[in-house]
Amino acid sequence: MSQERLKEKFAEYKKAVKKLKEALEEDVSNPLLYDGVIHRFEFTYELAWKLIKLLLESEGIVTVNSPRAAFKEAFAAGIITEGEIWIDMINARNLTVHTYNEQIAKEIYDKVKDKYYPVLAALANKMKGKIQ
Repeated sequence: MSQERLKEKFAEYKKAVKKLKEALEEDVSNPLLYDGVIHRFEFTYELAWKLIKLLLESEGIVTVNSPRAAFKEAFAAGIITEGEIWIDMINARNLTVHTYNEQIAKEIYDKVKDKYYPVLAALANKMKGKIQ
């Protein structure tokens, strides 16, 4: 696995985190806000676990094939903290298929804003030191 591939994935991830932050800063009166934030969360989440997977493999730690395994190994390796939030994120990501339900959409939006975005951003900061 090339360092270049890891750098590319990290660049994509940083951009996704930035886009998620922009969506979270939108006015809550916008009826498209929840859909937009949830969509950006899904994208950022997918990039997060795949970036972690690549990093773990590049450091020879382990090969992982699922978000749960990636987060577990990253937590054990000290790459991420707040392991329970990362596991909760898996459950929220699985619920995003039900965002037609306004109450679920609102609950996921609140979690993204209050819990998930901070740890996604922290991962970007942590990776900066490891990758660049």
